[in-house]
Amino acid sequence: MARSSSFMDTLLTSPSTERYRVGFSVLFLLCVWLIVGAFSQGLPNNMLLMAAAVIGGYMAINIGANDVANNVGPAVGSGALSLGAAVLLAAVFEAGGAIIAGGDVVSTIKGGIIDPTSLDDPRAFVWLMTAALLAGALWLNMATWMGAPVSTTHSIVGGVLGAGIAAGGWAIADWSVMGRIVASWVISPVLGGILAALFLFAIKKTVLYRQNLVSSARTFVPWLVAIMAWAFGTYLMIKGVSQLVKVTFMQASMIGLAIAVVVFFIMRTLAGRRAATMENSIKGVNALFTWPLIFAAALLSFAHGANDVANAIGPLAAINDAIQAGGGVVTTASIPLWIMLIGAFGLAVGLMLFGPRLIKTVGSEITELDKTRAFCIALSAALTVILASQLGLPVSSTHIAIGGVFGVGFLREYLKSNYATQLHKIMEHHEPAEQERLKPFLDNFRNASVEEMEYLLKQAKKKKAQVPLSKSEHKRLKKIYKEEMVKRSHLFRIAAAWIITVPASALMAAFLFFALRGLMI
Repeated sequence: MARSSSFMDTLLTSPSTERYRVGFSVLFLLCVWLIVGAFSQGLPNNMLLMAAAVIGGYMAINIGANDVANNVGPAVGSGALSLGAAVLLAAVFEAGGAIIAGGDVVSTIKGGIIDPTSLDDPRAFVWLMTAALLAGALWLNMATWMGAPVSTTHSIVGGVLGAGIAAGGWAIADWSVMGRIVASWVISPVLGGILAALFLFAIKKTVLYRQNLVSSARTFVPWLVAIMAWAFGTYLMIKGVSQLVKVTFMQASMIGLAIAVVVFFIMRTLAGRRAATMENSIKGVNALFTWPLIFAAALLSFAHGANDVANAIGPLAAINDAIQAGGGVVTTASIPLWIMLIGAFGLAVGLMLFGPRLIKTVGSEITELDKTRAFCIALSAALTVILASQLGLPVSSTHIAIGGVFGVGFLREYLKSNYATQLHKIMEHHEPAEQERLKPFLDNFRNASVEEMEYLLKQAKKKKAQVPLSKSEHKRLKKIYKEEMVKRSHLFRIAAAWIITVPASALMAAFLFFALRGLMI
């Protein structure tokens, strides 16, 4: 089974299979072109609709390749899911969310960022949305190639803004909405990072730093998983089911609470059974979070498919309705089943062909994740989205998840550095003769994880193994402790990609609008 999983992972990520992945994506887009062309014969501007459908499919592929990594990346990085299993699970639930709960009506002018009624030429609306869709897809493609997870919503927002300004001038934009979007660049990752770090610190204090980890896990893990169940139950109702049935926040919360109660009793029974054979270690506690992480990845994928598929098919639906109406402006658009299917299958195709690269970046290349850390990231993502939706804050699920990964990594860095300082103080008052006795302890401490360091420090205090260090030894020891647990190169690259997402997609969309208008007039 392990060999099969390893083969699947290699197949999904090997550079030698790149041309086949590109070939399959082109084949998918060719099928979209032919199918839409077959049933749109006789419609005015049917060639433009066929082109828009291909661009919508291309956008959906890029959303699948880039955005979905945030839902399953932590589960893969922690070992709860293999890369191949995560790709299949996310593809099924993303497509299911898009088809089942994708919504009957979406606003194609994202967040009201432009006023399309101010356009002089009604045909300009179709050109505008086509340019915005293509620009958003191109930027996502570029970001995925760079290995930077960016917001698909911000990509399409930038596209609509840039093409809108090109079509109707600066006055067409609602700059107050754009101001809130810019604010979300800071709000989203900071909220996600703080919550993830707080939950991880709470788990360390209540479970991982206790001598009897098994007893602590039996007491606290069911409560932690129940909180996650409430968060995801509420999140799913707000972001997914509400697309089908009107649900208030209070109703969503109560349904989430009912789910949490059931999950609590199931988890308490499971933890009780596992306690008899569970290893009294961090590895044993981690095992309790495996299934919660798998469910979290599935639910996040379903809700993402229901919510963010609109970034690909919303503009396409508007173009379709505008063409059907003879070129008029359409600010909201009903979504036919064929458009929903393009979005759903495009997400799945993009995820399976190009998603593994970003999944690996989120799951293992930013910071090392285990199941407790991944659990905290998933929980913070759900809670942050719920909190932001109630406060009316414009946040990005991508930014929240990545902020959670960085928050967990920086907490680990802080704790390790803090424990090193404690060790220096403990060792300052001992005789040089005890250095030989201390050497095995130093070797163990050098290779210890953050959690194991706390245990070793307690043992050092009990045994009073304290030896004064020379200045040179002190400096060498500090170098060992100042281990970088968060890859700064990834931090700077991702932050730069976030900052330029809206301007980059806006500039591309403006250029594409002028090019398209020149071709059509």
